[in-house]
Amino acid sequence: MSRPVIVSIPHRLGKDAAIARLKSGFRSVQANFGQVLTIEDEVWSGDRLRFRVRALGQVADGTIDVAEDHAQLEVMLPWLLAVFAEKITPVIRKQGMLLLEKK
Repeated sequence: MSRPVIVSIPHRLGKDAAIARLKSGFRSVQANFGQVLTIEDEVWSGDRLRFRVRALGQVADGTIDVAEDHAQLEVMLPWLLAVFAEKITPVIRKQGMLLLEKK
């Protein structure tokens, strides 16, 4: 059974700066978590990113919608990955906040 994970990540960058930061930083996810996660697809359309990742042999599709003051990640996890949803949600939020931190 699939399970959606929704994470809202606040920021103070404004929409355009947040999108630029996400575009440049999305690949760092692969570098940091490449041993367990592969980004198979990444398509931007305005302020929305559609992506597909593979982890533990499972595929998950998701989106990131960027607003002026937050980004919202929604990913549909297959049953095997859904087991880890509670553990990965704080990691996603922390990594997102680090990426969108105003410097």
